[in-house]
Amino acid sequence: VTEQDSISKKKKKRKNMEINILTFCFYPSFQDLTGIESMDQCRHTLEQHNWNIEAAVQDRLNEQEGVPSVFNPPPSRPLQVNTADHRIYSYVVSRPQPRGLLGWGYYLIMLPFRFTYYTILDIFRFALRFIRPDPRSRVTDPVGDIVSFMHSFEEKYGRAHPVFYQGTYSQALNDAKRELRFLLVYLHGDDHQDSDEFCRNTLCAPEVISLINTRMLFWACSTNKPEGYRVSQALRENTYPFLAMIMLKDRRMTVVGRLEGLIQPDDLINQLTFIMDANQTYLVSERLEREERNQTQVLRQQQDEAYLASLRADQEKERKKREERERKRRKEEEVQQQKLAEERRRRNLQEEKERKLECLPPEPSPDDPESVKIIFKLPNDSRVERRFHFSQSLTVIHDFLFSLKESPEKFQIEANFPRRVLPCIPSEEWPNPPTLQEAGLSHTEVLFVQDLTDE
Repeated sequence: VTEQDSISKKKKKRKNMEINILTFCFYPSFQDLTGIESMDQCRHTLEQHNWNIEAAVQDRLNEQEGVPSVFNPPPSRPLQVNTADHRIYSYVVSRPQPRGLLGWGYYLIMLPFRFTYYTILDIFRFALRFIRPDPRSRVTDPVGDIVSFMHSFEEKYGRAHPVFYQGTYSQALNDAKRELRFLLVYLHGDDHQDSDEFCRNTLCAPEVISLINTRMLFWACSTNKPEGYRVSQALRENTYPFLAMIMLKDRRMTVVGRLEGLIQPDDLINQLTFIMDANQTYLVSERLEREERNQTQVLRQQQDEAYLASLRADQEKERKKREERERKRRKEEEVQQQKLAEERRRRNLQEEKERKLECLPPEPSPDDPESVKIIFKLPNDSRVERRFHFSQSLTVIHDFLFSLKESPEKFQIEANFPRRVLPCIPSEEWPNPPTLQEAGLSHTEVLFVQDLTDE
């Protein structure tokens, strides 16, 4: 069994090598005769005809004349649905085939030269990949690539052309997404034989310029430039000239149309208009959704602002309440401090009165000839009587009155005849207060206590 499997694998490998050799040999000539650009399609068609190139070419020509093909029936309309995504429209313009005996004669004469040219070119490109990597694979200056292509385009085809987007492919996508506009991407194949005619006669046509400038953004670059090559790898075009229509669809930038081949101005306008009309509803829907989102955002912002204003008002009220509570607390603390201070003052005053009372000399007896009887009239109209000695200082009188509960905290003692204030407390004029005798008091006196607490 193992030996049979080995033989089967060898036969399969040999068959694949034969197919590759046949493809390599027949592909350039079959491509020139039929105008098919895709190598995979050429190989598929040749396999269907058992690699009979004459039968394959004849069947292909029959298809072009309107006779249905048994292997690959033609589409009913040129604007067809792409097999990769059923929402993408693809319009492919095939190269015109030679007509008449003269045309076919010229075509067959040029066939060996084209076969040799394409064969050598393919071999050279295939070998070059192993020698030197493709420099286009590294994008170092994308904007420079765009500007360079614009200058070369204007030098060759003039300044009458659609307005090129002067930025990278990513920037063009972002602007188209932000502005909700169609983005038309053009990939220029410098080596393709139809590129020159397309740029000169189609892309620079006034009606095409007017349509592109008024209804879409236009981004273009050569596939020989790294930026263009990078976009080419992403869009995977089959032939040139190549146009792709991109727009915001289902919240993603999506290719909604592909136009390939040499297309005429009127046909290009019709196809672009068809693609835009078919997808305009998506842009309208996206605009409505964006406006709704903006309105919702504005409403949310207004609600947030109202909430913040209410929050600030509540915070201000709370701040004022805190300040009022703090003010009341401080006031209560001040009142409490005043009460405590007043209590301390009264306590100290009471202690001072008690101390003064304890320090008073004893009262002389009524029989003492050196004694003085003094009647004090207090501010509350009460009277207090006590005896003092003539030799005692007026300070003793003051201390006696100070020790009384009814006496004010601050006072002065006045005599009536003559009316005068007795110097009972040391001062600048009387550093040492005089005695009762020196003050001129008699054996019986009436003195008045004047309240000075509020002064």
